Amino acid sequence: MTADLTGKTIAFLVAGEGIEQVELTEPWKAVQEAGGTPRLVSPADGQVQAFNHLDKADTFPVDAQPESPEQYDGLVLPGGVANPDALRMDEQAVSFVRAFFEAGKPVAAICHAPWTLVEADVVRGRRMTSWPSLQTDLRNAGADWVDEQVVVDTSGASTLITSRNPDDLKAFNGALLEAFA
Repeated sequence: MTADLTGKTIAFLVAGEGIEQVELTEPWKAVQEAGGTPRLVSPADGQVQAFNHLDKADTFPVDAQPESPEQYDGLVLPGGVANPDALRMDEQAVSFVRAFFEAGKPVAAICHAPWTLVEADVVRGRRMTSWPSLQTDLRNAGADWVDEQVVVDTSGASTLITSRNPDDLKAFNGALLEAFA
């Protein structure tokens, strides 16, 4: 059974640069192929700069500012080291993330992206995974960190999907599509 996201709009929140390109483009493509509409949301204006690890990759046009989750059915937080580190320092972005949890909408975060979730104070009591270097931060913020390909936590009002790295994208995409459908 394939997830059907027809009529659903999914926000992809990113900073101005440092986004791990494959963690943006592969979930984006999965949402499109399932009939959904992905929208690139960023506090940055114009274009954002993606990276392939430490090397500059493509740029992508921003569709909207992180103002309100009302028009979105779910949220994807791509990783990259610099991307979530910049987002967690932007109060508008942090408030945008927190609002998805308050509204009970599903959120998916991969690799270093859970740093933004820590800043939004939404990981306490949640079972999740991430890039291994974040495990202490997540545990200190109250999360139950595990080393698994993908973790789907339904213990809160919002379903939370997390994965460790680009090698987990197939499982991550499958889980987020199911949650967003």
